[in-house]
Parts: sequence; C-alpha cells; structure tokens
Amino acid sequence: MTYVLTLISTLALLTGIIYFGWRKPGYNHLNRTISELGEIGSPITRPVNYGLFLFVGVLLWVVAALTDENAVAGLAVCVGTGYVVAAFFPCDTGSPLSGSGRQQIHNLGGAVEYIGGAYFLGQFSTTFTLFGYDPFSVAAGSVLAGALLLSIPDLPFRGLVQRVIEAILFGSLLAVV
Repeated sequence: MTYVLTLISTLALLTGIIYFGWRKPGYNHLNRTISELGEIGSPITRPVNYGLFLFVGVLLWVVAALTDENAVAGLAVCVGTGYVVAAFFPCDTGSPLSGSGRQQIHNLGGAVEYIGGAYFLGQFSTTFTLFGYDPFSVAAGSVLAGALLLSIPDLPFRGLVQRVIEAILFGSLLAVV
C-alpha cells in the first residue's frame, strides 16, 4: 500500500508540474522552481497549492503513518512537509531566498524537505555499491549540494537543479518503500 501511495504522489507531482507549467504564461521548467507555479499572484496559485502541493504532501504523510520503518517514515514526513508548507505559505514572485515572512516560512519548509531528506537518505544502506560508494550516501550528498545551489540567486537552470533533487528524493522513496 505504501508503494502505491508513493507512486501516486510521484506521478501526481510529475503530471501536475507538466500541466501547470504549460498553463502558467512564461513559465520555464529549466529556470523556474516548482514553487513558482504556486507563487503569490499567479493565475493558478490556488489549484497548484491546494490541488497539487497539498495533495502530494498529505499522501506522503499517509505513507509515513503506514510504515514501520523509521527512516522511510522520516523521509516521507520531510518531503511531505516541504509540500504542505508550500501549499499554505506560497512563495513570493520568483521564490527569492529572502522576502516576506510567508517566503521565510516557505523556505523553512524547503529546508526541512532537503536537509531532513538528506539526513534520512543517509540512514539507508545497501550492500550494492556504485564505484565503491553507497548510492544512498551519494543521493544524500547530492540533495545537500543541490540545496546549496538553489540558494544562489539568478542561478541558471535553477529549475533543473530542483527537479534533479526532487527526482532523487522521490526515486529513493520509491526504492525503499
């Protein structure tokens, strides 16, 4: 059941990002963050935040509640928290590192998702290695490095960096449930 719910949340996020990216005028998936789909003042703010972000976040919290494995639950809670916070505290235009109080809470939700997600990725281990490295440790380091890159204002391909981080988090969650 947890695998099916995780798969549904992953597919919902993927299709939602594609659909709402198409619906938002001037949106570029390579340069804009996922949060900017639901930014304040956007014509699609409400459906993105309450129809996509909240749905994905709550599904991941349900996954956490249904599992007995602490690391799986922790990863699901952290990623889910990022999306629930994004739903209730949409980013300012352009999702800056600083901004309104709402933006600061939004960024805190992102920090929980990325730092917490990296921590719980580091709790998994496997006998399989990739060039002598545990893939979950590489994933954790990649998430942290990506989060640091996201904090650079006007970073080219900021959206692509975030999508890679999200793919690592959701892909890892699918692999461990």
